[in-house]
Amino acid sequence: MSSNNRIKAAFSKAGNRSALIPYVTAGDPSVTSTPKLMHELVSAGADIIELGVPFSDPMADGPVIQRAAQRAIERGTTLKTVFEMVSRFRQQDSATPVVLMGYANPVERMGQDIFAKEAGRAGVDGVLIVDYPPEEAEDFANLLINENIDPIFLLAPTSTSERIQKIAKIARGYVYYVSLKGVTGAATLNTIDVQKRLETIRKYVSVPVGVGFGVRDANSAKQLAECADAVVIGSKLIETMESAYTEAKQRGAAEADCDKAAIDAVSKLLRGIREVL
Repeated sequence: MSSNNRIKAAFSKAGNRSALIPYVTAGDPSVTSTPKLMHELVSAGADIIELGVPFSDPMADGPVIQRAAQRAIERGTTLKTVFEMVSRFRQQDSATPVVLMGYANPVERMGQDIFAKEAGRAGVDGVLIVDYPPEEAEDFANLLINENIDPIFLLAPTSTSERIQKIAKIARGYVYYVSLKGVTGAATLNTIDVQKRLETIRKYVSVPVGVGFGVRDANSAKQLAECADAVVIGSKLIETMESAYTEAKQRGAAEADCDKAAIDAVSKLLRGIREVL
């Protein structure tokens, strides 16, 4: 199945409920365990997986995801490693969409054209580069589209109607609405405000709208699911893995067992969230 078809199929399969999109950082809790983690997320109910490309200066991310990125970098995770993880995941799962989320610097270092080709070869379905504004991303978006990859963009509470219209022209797959001002994992959600903003966004955007940056538990996910096409959860998942890994480490568990403890904990959390959508 092609990339574009995978994302469309995921939303079609979700039907009347909101799609569930977990975000995890590639290389955390370890490089070798990331494909297994991705499979466990699917088993727990993930419709689409957002895989974070670790970067040393993740300006849009809060401390939890910053720590995950740093751990992944220290374990040797590179953009090439991320593509290898996706390829390994694809050996057993040809249906679940994988969206890479990251920053411009690693893409620029590799070269946009090479990045798009390697992403397509690995089986990536969508790419969201946080610091590529739509005004400057049209050429990159076309490179992705040529590889049958959806360019995905962020919208914020401060996005103007003009900005929304620009993104609507080039966005594929879905758009990601940042429900809070600030970094990932911050503050608390105001679902009434989110609902009003989604009504405005949908005047211009024809693709599904996912909402994230403030989903902390099943209750907040359920509230968002009433108005969003997809619910994105990241910081809470990584925080849960971090805690379980640390506890196992303190008990003297081997690295593989620490990884397993982290994956089991996040799987349990995601299952609980999936049940309320």
